[in-house]
Parts: sequence; C-alpha cells; structure tokens
Amino acid sequence: MATFDMFGDARSREPRGALSDLKVLELGSMLAGPFVGTMLADFGARVIKVEKPGKPDPLREWPPHKGDQPLWWKSMARNKRLVTLDISRAEGREVLLEMLQDTDIVIENFKPGTLERWGLGPDVLAQQFPEIVWVRVSGYGQSGPMSQRGGYATIAEGFSGLASFTGFPQNGPSVSAFPMGDYLAGIFGAFGALAAIHNRLTSKRGQVVDVSLFEPLFRITESVVLRYDQTGEKKPRLGNQMEEDVPRNVYATSDGKAIAISCGSQRIYENLTRAMDRPDLLTDARFVTMSLRVQHREAIDAEVAQWIAGQSVDEAMRVLDHHGVVAGPILDIEDIFSNTHYAARGAIATVQDHDAGPLRMPSPVPKLSDTPGEIKWAGGCPGTDNDEVFGTVFPLGAQRLAALRTAGVI
Repeated sequence: MATFDMFGDARSREPRGALSDLKVLELGSMLAGPFVGTMLADFGARVIKVEKPGKPDPLREWPPHKGDQPLWWKSMARNKRLVTLDISRAEGREVLLEMLQDTDIVIENFKPGTLERWGLGPDVLAQQFPEIVWVRVSGYGQSGPMSQRGGYATIAEGFSGLASFTGFPQNGPSVSAFPMGDYLAGIFGAFGALAAIHNRLTSKRGQVVDVSLFEPLFRITESVVLRYDQTGEKKPRLGNQMEEDVPRNVYATSDGKAIAISCGSQRIYENLTRAMDRPDLLTDARFVTMSLRVQHREAIDAEVAQWIAGQSVDEAMRVLDHHGVVAGPILDIEDIFSNTHYAARGAIATVQDHDAGPLRMPSPVPKLSDTPGEIKWAGGCPGTDNDEVFGTVFPLGAQRLAALRTAGVI
C-alpha cells in the first residue's frame, strides 16, 4: 500500500499514533460501523468518513443536542475527516474506486448485499485491491438464513440470549438502556481489523472481517453456553444478583444512594462479615461455603441489605474498604464528573470544538504507555473536509470536483 501523508494540516503533525500508518474509509452510519472507525481513529488511523450528500449520517439527528449541535455525533465522529460522496451513483463509485487505491481498511454496515448491488463487493474488488481489509458489520452477519434482516442493538441483545437472564424475575427479560450491542460490535470489529492487518504482514493479502451485532454479545455469555451444553440447565434471571457469586447485589444506603458488593471468593465474604461485625454469619450453617450461600441467597442478601441501609454511602464505603471488601458506590454522571479517580486517570478528555467550544467526552481506551490515543478534534458538519480530501489527498482536479458538486455526487 502507498504511504502518503493523508492529512497535511497542523493536526497531522501532532505526535504519531500507534495506527498512524493505516488509512481507513468509513462508509457506514449510526453506531456499530462508525465505532470501529472511532476506535481506530483514536489511536492515529487516518479515517475518512463518507456521508451521502443531502442525507448525512442519521446519528446527527439523535439527541442530545445543544442548540443545533448534535453532541453524540461530536464524539462518534471525532478524529475523522468528513466528506460527502454518493457511492450509490456511478460517478461516486468511480471516485471511491480511486480512493481505494490508497486504503488499508474499509468499514461498512449497510444491509448485506448493498455493496454488491453497487458493484463494490469485496469479492468483486479482491483482485484489484488484494490488500484491503473489509470490516462488514450487520445485524445477523453476511451469511445464514437471517442475513438479509435488519438489526439493531436492542434486537441483538434479545437474539443473543443475553436478555433472557437479564432483569428481575418478576419483570421479565430486560435489555440495556443504551446500544451496548453496537458498541461491543464496534470493539470486536476494530480487533478483527487489526488481526487482519497483522496477518497481512505475512500473507500480503487482506480479508473480510464479518461482524454481526448478536455474536459479540453471544461470545461473552460463554459460561451460559457451556452450562446448557453439559447440564441442560439455563441461567436464571436474578436481577442485580449473580447466581455464582453470593452475596452480590446493589444495596441502598441511608442517604438515597447505593453500593455494589461482590463476594466472589470465600476470603471476600469473610472480610464482609468482619466489616458488618457479624461473626455469626461465618458460623451459620447456611452460609459457611459459597455453594451453601447460593442455596440461601435471599437470607444472606437480606442481612447485607439491612446493614448497609443503616449507613450513608461514605460511611459504608469507609468500613468496607478498611476490611478489604470488593465494593463500590453506584455513580451517576454528576458523580463521575467530580470523581478524583476519573480525574487522575484522565478518563474524561476536553476537546476544543469550533462549533460548541470546549467539549468533554470519554477518553480513548485502553491506555498505551508509548503511543496513547488522543482526541484531536470533534465531529463537524457534513463535507467539512471535502476541499482538502478531494483537492489534496485524493485530488480530483478543480474542474471535475466542480462538476461532481453540481451533479450532487459530492
């Protein structure tokens, strides 16, 4: 692949990221596909996001907004160059094919078969662009009897089985209050892209990274799969409790807050009884082992709940920490913004945005000691970088660029 300097302005001359040698075209929209691009861009990959002229990424319309500024978009599109190009039209596809000549990774999350319908499928282009890695994110994957169905994160949580044991017994299945499936698919997609790029070092060939929304969720339910395979048993729905780890719950404090406790080992349970000053809970025949506590979960859980209910969150945490209990307060976003550990970790980054001014958003994760990720700029307006990208990076020439603009292709 060619090694041109994709971004020629001052931003490109900041410290190089771990992935700064990678050139990425992001063709998707909304969340799962674009989060692949965001993950790569956070660590220096030079990502160009393509939006359709007049029909930009629908995420721009999603709340929250501040005035007319789409705040979610500001983070999802950070560190990306934004261009408009209608790849569903022949003239747009011609431009895209020229861009593919200097591209390492293509990200798309259209309905399976869409790229093929436009003559842009990886199989068709494999001979012309053998080294490109294609990250294809879809609801149910590129193959199988359900591949042509649309998919969203909420639907994926249900299909993965995760929702079947999430929630409280009396309320039925529950799904996340945010699109966890999209973000998890984005992380798996970014991992797959880098695995494929690593393989390319020896094979000299790219490949397709096929990521569905449901399979990353299914992957993390591994103990549920093994249990059913070997015993025929299903995982029960226990609310905030955990079947294998007792006591484990979220407990209300006297000041209207809550603390999460997880006693995953006998030692932690013993520490909890000392924190509660309840030596009788160590000798009670119902609670002496984890397996017995599992059988009598409601009884031991009630003891812990009653103890914590008589204290403020700060009072309870002081005692729990002193005795080495694995516990932590339930933080809301206001708590997080003032939390000293979040501050020490630099978990919230501030970026100066020319539209909205200073914006705070989650920092790149994970932390790399030598080549950390960074946020150079927030997401901007559709076509913000058309002039630079089509004028310098992939030069189309002034006359051709003007004609494409007039035709509505760019």
